[in-house]
Amino acid sequence: MTVSIQDLQATIEAIITDAQADIAVANSTKELNDVRVKFTGKKGALTSVSKEMRNLSPEDKPKLGEFIKEFHNVFNKYFEEKKNDLATKELKAKLAAETIDISLPGRKQVTGARHIITQTMDEIEDLFLGMGYQIIEGPEVELDSYNFEKMNLPKNHPARDMQDTFYITEDILLRTHTSPVQARTMEQHDFASQGPLKMISPGKVFRRDSDDATHSHQFHQIEGLVVDEHITLADLKGTLLQFAQSLFGKEREIRLRPSYFPFTEPSVEVDVSCFKCGGNGCNVCKQTGWIEILGAGVVHPNVLEMSGIDSSKYSGFAFGLGPDRVAMLKYNIDDIRHFYQNDLRFLTQFKGGQN
Repeated sequence: MTVSIQDLQATIEAIITDAQADIAVANSTKELNDVRVKFTGKKGALTSVSKEMRNLSPEDKPKLGEFIKEFHNVFNKYFEEKKNDLATKELKAKLAAETIDISLPGRKQVTGARHIITQTMDEIEDLFLGMGYQIIEGPEVELDSYNFEKMNLPKNHPARDMQDTFYITEDILLRTHTSPVQARTMEQHDFASQGPLKMISPGKVFRRDSDDATHSHQFHQIEGLVVDEHITLADLKGTLLQFAQSLFGKEREIRLRPSYFPFTEPSVEVDVSCFKCGGNGCNVCKQTGWIEILGAGVVHPNVLEMSGIDSSKYSGFAFGLGPDRVAMLKYNIDDIRHFYQNDLRFLTQFKGGQN
């Protein structure tokens, strides 16, 4: 069936009228896009008219092209006006729904902080790093040979009773101190190429201890070791005095009391003058003026020899301290269990090391 150019023109004008009406009543950008598809899509009303181009004479084909072009001009004009109008209305509606009352007080952002034990350990590590020490860590599940035997504690040695141990097998255990790290390091250290050995070994240790205000099954320890030629007890005292004054105040003094540890000879307990009463006597120092903070001593020759170090040429000193105890003393905390109960009322008091 032949369609005249006049009929196609009338059809296009009717489509324009219908499109204008649909554009006018569209209430959202989605509805507006549906109108565009309805009239100009692949199956739209205008597309059906355009297909009649092949049935027209050569003289009428340009005329239909002009009608189609005019349709697009009119349609796009109304479409863009409506699109901008709807976008403005939708933006206003969104802003109205998301209105912020700037007079309301802001919500306080709660920030976390490093745990007080971590802060204390970091402070101690920074101190010894500044003194030229290196930080070396080791395994928490350890061999009996490194934990005890290379520390001058052979099997059935009575001093093993000082450290009630969690055994996994007969030869594998949870380390009772960080001294095994020192033994492992001494075995690998080459004095000729690396020079003196100066190290601290921080980490968790485990003992079958009573669970009370001053003891815990798991706690932290930082042990230090220096090995070189001509190391004496005087070097140890100078190092520990620097440590005590940096941590507890420059007016602090230390004293060394004879003691016994299997891996050092001579061995000493180290006290610091009370930082609360200045040595006059109070409840913190139990009226003595002194507070015990760590154990230390000159490395036993047997320990050096078992790690392959010539004890006739080299000597050293070692010390071990508990950062948990240091934190208790420094901040006057009466119960070690506070550190591990995750009570925010307690932990949020110590935010000086906040990240």
